[in-house]
Amino acid sequence: MTTAVAEHWASGDVYGRIVTALQAAGKSLDALTIEDLAPVDHFHARGLPATIELGDSLPARAGDHVLDVGCGLGGPARYFARRFGCRVSGIDVTGPFIDAGRRLTELLGMGAVVDLRQGDGQALPYGDGTFDGGYAQHVTMNVPDRPSFFGEAWRVIRPGGFFAITEHGRGDAGPTHHPVPWSEDGRGEFLVTPEETVELLGAAGFVDIDVTDTGQDDLHRYRATLALAERGELPALGLHVLIGPGAAEKWRNSARNIEEGRTHPVRVICRKPG
Repeated sequence: MTTAVAEHWASGDVYGRIVTALQAAGKSLDALTIEDLAPVDHFHARGLPATIELGDSLPARAGDHVLDVGCGLGGPARYFARRFGCRVSGIDVTGPFIDAGRRLTELLGMGAVVDLRQGDGQALPYGDGTFDGGYAQHVTMNVPDRPSFFGEAWRVIRPGGFFAITEHGRGDAGPTHHPVPWSEDGRGEFLVTPEETVELLGAAGFVDIDVTDTGQDDLHRYRATLALAERGELPALGLHVLIGPGAAEKWRNSARNIEEGRTHPVRVICRKPG
């Protein structure tokens, strides 16, 4: 299943596609900034604005060591490392993302504070209590074994540390319309309701579990991006570079799923007892 999920998200030369898009957008690799990369390297609903909102909710501090599970290209890891003055270790099942993310991190001169590696969030290659906190942005939709995923997060976070996720939870109105960014036809999709997520986090040992509904914000962004796509006005650099030719259909279904109550996007913050 891990291999199938990885192959769904990316194959081939992801770094090359990003470089081509950067050049089309008039960005120089010799003077690249986090802001230059932002439209393409925050690969989740609402992109950078959602990362900023998540950061507003995290109690991260300078000098912390933070884990990004499902880090993708490493955009959030690099953003949080700069914002908080912390170190971030990212892990993702998708090899082409890790390869591209490492190269982009080096271009930005951030190799000392951001480390990306290929691996599975259901079996983390880190010792107990390694991290001061962790997060996973729009990853759990593809996780078949949530008890292991949350249990591993609990294990590697120190007592008193934080954990956060953002996800499209399962709604009450019936099956998801496909394709969507995380699944072409339902294969590799493992949605649960926000209530089930809270139960599973609690069963793993997390406390102070706080849930924020992000559905309307996500819906607004999907609609705005779709409007650009329908007018043929998508910028050279954006998530469509990674999603590919079917991006508009996937965004359209994502919006429809929220509108019809088939998905329930949320942000969840909790902590490991001290």
